Order: sequence, then structure tokens, then C-alpha cells
Amino acid sequence: MRYYALLSNDGDTRLIVEDDRGVAMDLTSLDPDVTDLSDLLLASSLSGMSVDEIASLTLETGSADRFDLNEVMDTSRSGEGFYRLDRPFDPSEVWAAGVTYKTSEMERMRESDTPDVYSKVYNSERPEVFFKASSDRCVGPFESVGIRADSDWNVPEPELAFVLYRGDIVGYTIGNDMSSRTIEGENPLYLPQAKVFDRCCSIGPCFVPAEDINPTDLEISCTIARDGVEVWSDSTSTSEMARSCEEIADWLQRHNFVPDLTTVLTGTAIVPPPEFSLQEGDIVTMSIEGIGVLENDVIEV
Repeated sequence: MRYYALLSNDGDTRLIVEDDRGVAMDLTSLDPDVTDLSDLLLASSLSGMSVDEIASLTLETGSADRFDLNEVMDTSRSGEGFYRLDRPFDPSEVWAAGVTYKTSEMERMRESDTPDVYSKVYNSERPEVFFKASSDRCVGPFESVGIRADSDWNVPEPELAFVLYRGDIVGYTIGNDMSSRTIEGENPLYLPQAKVFDRCCSIGPCFVPAEDINPTDLEISCTIARDGVEVWSDSTSTSEMARSCEEIADWLQRHNFVPDLTTVLTGTAIVPPPEFSLQEGDIVTMSIEGIGVLENDVIEV
């Protein structure tokens, strides 16, 4: 199953579950206390049942209101609907792992004045793990992601993201790790400025429980459109990752408490070439097999 969050023009939030048939049902219409993914995760943790089992039991209590997700996405894109697609949950923190793909190692060596540091990380036992975004710097589907005005090379990075609850990986979503590569390339110590800024991350469109997906072999693709014309695209697979999600989760939590719903981006193998940089008005569309499509427009921050 896939879990979506809807936000109304009145500020009302609803938790939607999409089943294997593609039918989207409103769990909140059956239980007004269930308005957020965290409600299901808490119930799952206390009961020992899976999130899907709890959702199924809730659906058996009555006839849930239904939504057309394609219509919701269209109105979210246009801004004309009463409901819009929100982040599937509010991440307490967002962290990221770097240089987890061979392509990423090569690209970051090419951009950097100190290329050997990336090679050492790729081949070391300890991964590169860094703080990426606070919750208020992270946007959802069809919201604007940011590019820094003081960087000449700004790119999106499509990444599989996992979600932690009580220390365990409970599910997955798509993450966009917006990056100012000019800044990072100048000096690795500038990484926080290259990675953490207003609207530097997006997640969505949904949450998929860990038991519903195999994260080790998922196709990832990204396209960038400018003035309605596709100007760049590429694809890869999570099978190219040099580290597992469990390994990254373990290193992140060594001597470091992270709160529930911490979201971790796992690295990218898709990088636009040096001659390409995002511009205001560009549309970035990312897809991951088994999860869905995450779309954002670009603004300068």
C-alpha cells in the first residue's frame, strides 16, 4: 500500500491509503483521529501489527471516502483544487549519505579541487553522512525547491529515502537533495552551505512501508523541463549502490540519537553535466519504481 497526505484550503489534513488496485481511500473519513502517518506508525509499534494491517482493519469499519489521485495531482500542480497533495509526513530531520554510487564519486571528483577525499569515502568503511534539512526547509510535491543565487552550478539529486521510527527503517519515499555544486566543489568544508538552505529538499509523493518494497533494485529516473521542453534526463538503479540502507541507518545512529520520522537520503548516481545548471521556472520530475513520481518547480532563494 501507499500512503498520501492531503491538505485542504481550510487547513484540514487527511491520510489517504492507495491499495494494490490503485483505489485511494480516506482513512480519516473513517476515524477522525487518524490524520497523519505518525498515527499509524505509533499504532503499529504498540500493537505489533504492520501499518498495512492497521489500515486494512480501519477500512473494514465502514465505507471510506475515495479520491482520484490523478485529479488531486493535477489540481495540486495548478493550485486550483480544494485539496492538494502534501508531504506524506513531516520529517523531524532530514539526513543524507554521499558518495554511495560510483558515478557520484567520479562526478564529485571532477567538480572538486580536492578530488581524493571522495575516493577515500567511497572505499572506506565509514560512509559520508551529513545533516541535510530541518523540517521547515523540506517541501512536498508540487512545491518550489530552491537554488542558491550565489552558486553558478545548481542541480537536483534524485534519491531513494528511508524513514526511521524507533531506530528501525519503516518505509521509503523519494527525496530530492538539491545541491549547489559550485560551492561544494570549491572546498569540501563548504558542504553545509552547498546542501542546507531554504527549500533545499523535497520528499514525496507518498510513503511505502518497508515490507511492501525491495529497496535493492529499484529504477530511478529524473527529467528536467524548461519552458515545456525536456532539457535533461537520466536513469539508474539502486542496485548500483555500494552501501545498503541498513548500513547507512546504523552509521547515522551510532552515538547519535535521531527522532522518529527522521528521513535519510541515500545518495544519487544521476548528475547533470557541468555545463547544465537549474534555472528558475524549471520543472524537476523524479520517479522511483514502486513509489511514484515527485515533481517540483524551481525558484531562486
